[in-house]
Amino acid sequence: METAYIFKRIERKYLLDEVTKKRLLQRMKGELLLDEYGKSTICSLYLDTPDHRIIRSSIDAGAYKEKLRLRSYGTPKTDSTVYLELKKKYQGVVYKRRVSLLLSAAKLYLNGGVLPEAGQIWREIDYAMRFYRWPKPAMLISYEREAYTWADDPNFRVTFDSAARARQTDLLLENGSAGASLLPVGLDLMEVKSLGAMPLSFARSLNELSITPSSFSKYGTAYTRSLVTTATSTETILKGGLKYVSNL
Repeated sequence: METAYIFKRIERKYLLDEVTKKRLLQRMKGELLLDEYGKSTICSLYLDTPDHRIIRSSIDAGAYKEKLRLRSYGTPKTDSTVYLELKKKYQGVVYKRRVSLLLSAAKLYLNGGVLPEAGQIWREIDYAMRFYRWPKPAMLISYEREAYTWADDPNFRVTFDSAARARQTDLLLENGSAGASLLPVGLDLMEVKSLGAMPLSFARSLNELSITPSSFSKYGTAYTRSLVTTATSTETILKGGLKYVSNL
């Protein structure tokens, strides 16, 4: 049976190099502990409309952002558990609706629209799918994650994502996590997730190490980079054509 989850929390993002990451973890030794997931490879298949309406709205939006994605931990098989997620962000607060199901069942739903269950979370996800007129796989983004939790507060979590990569072709989770790099080697994306204020010692360490917030988005960066690549390719073709014409 599928399992539904609801998350409501504040998420903050930071970009930091390996030296700064090591210094932060050393300061937080005994307070930040590897959680039950520890180190894992995360693969997220983002769904979007043919004109990329969802990510364009997210990039252009001020207070409100929304994403639909299918996530796996590692490379899944047909009978592996994956997670279909509707993620909304409003004024810095993240609201996530998530259901777990087998990859085979997820494909049936995404391809045919057969609603596996009639629960509230499923209805919210299904509404979003229908609102966007059944978005299709648009980008596969993968990365290596280290996940930590605070010793005295399991609701306070810190994750480090490295080797972020993306691809726009071969959009199947079961085909692995290969893709073009989104971040320079040695640069991690740290995400701090909490229900409210972060622990004082952690906040103090961020300040002392000059770690400042970033608005980096993996899907947004991958999509923007694809536009630049397409524009560059088109310009090269046009220039080549103009050169050819001038040589007649």
